Amino acid sequence: MDASQILTSVSILGGVGLAFGTLIALAHLRLRVWEDPRIEALTDVLPGANCGACGFAGCRAFAEGVLEGAAVPAGCTVLSRDEVEDVAEFLGVDVGESNRRVARLLCAGGSDVALRKADYYGIESCAAALAVTGGGKGCAWGCLGLADCAVSCDFDAIHMTPFGLPWVEPDACTGCNDCVVACPLDLFVLLPVGDPLLVQCRNLMEGEAATEVCSVACNACGRCVQDGAPGLIEMRSGLAVIDYGRIGEANPEAIGRCPTGAIAWVLGAQDFPGAPVTSEVT
Repeated sequence: MDASQILTSVSILGGVGLAFGTLIALAHLRLRVWEDPRIEALTDVLPGANCGACGFAGCRAFAEGVLEGAAVPAGCTVLSRDEVEDVAEFLGVDVGESNRRVARLLCAGGSDVALRKADYYGIESCAAALAVTGGGKGCAWGCLGLADCAVSCDFDAIHMTPFGLPWVEPDACTGCNDCVVACPLDLFVLLPVGDPLLVQCRNLMEGEAATEVCSVACNACGRCVQDGAPGLIEMRSGLAVIDYGRIGEANPEAIGRCPTGAIAWVLGAQDFPGAPVTSEVT
C-alpha cells in the first residue's frame, strides 16, 4: 500500500469520525435533559444511607422530591434537626413537618416472663431457629431473641436486653423498615412516634392458655375495650386490636385495668425489664 492509499484511508476514517461526532453533538444538544445542579449538591449533603425511611427510593430521589416540592427537608429522619435546618436554608424552603415513625415491637415476652419448651442450639438466627424447631418458645408468636433485627439495623438503633428482647432506641431509629423485613415472626411495625397506645402481644390464645406460656400475654379479657375510647380497641381472635385511624382518641385509662400489661402506653422507648432508661421522644 503506497502513501496515497494510506492518506485516503485516513481521510475517509477521519471524515466518518467527524460526521458521527457532529451527529452525536447535535443529538446531545437536542435531546439532553436539563438537571437542576442543586440535586447533586443536595445529594452530597444528605447522609447517603438510602434507607427509604423518607418514602423515596434513596437519597438522590429524596433530593429530587424536595426540589420538586414533593417532600420537605424534615422528611429525612437520619439528619439531625440542625442538619435539616441547614438543608432548608440552603434551598430557601421551609423545614416542614414530618410524622416521624419508629419501630415498635409487638411482644414483651422476654425470658423472665415467657415459657421455653425447648432449647435451641445452632446458628444464632431467629429465622434459622424458627425453621428448625419453631424457636423453642412456649408462645409460638413470641420474639425468639436471636437478634436478626439488631443485625439488620444499619443505624445501631436496636440492642438486646438481658432477657432477650430487642430494645429500640427511638432517637437512633430512622424508620427504615429493615427490622420489619428481618423479623421472621412479623413482630415489628413502624408507627408514628406520637402514637401512645400499643398492644405488645401477638398471642392468639385466650385466657389461661395464653398466660400459661407468657405472663404478659393478652388474655382477651376485654377490659381495654371497655375502658378505651369507644371504637378505639376491639377484640379479634382473642387479641386486642387498636384502630390507629382513631389513635387521636387514645386515653391512658385503656391500659389501667389490663391484668397482664399486654397493652402499654408508650411515649418514647418501650419499657422492658433490663432496657435502658431513656427520655421521651418528640
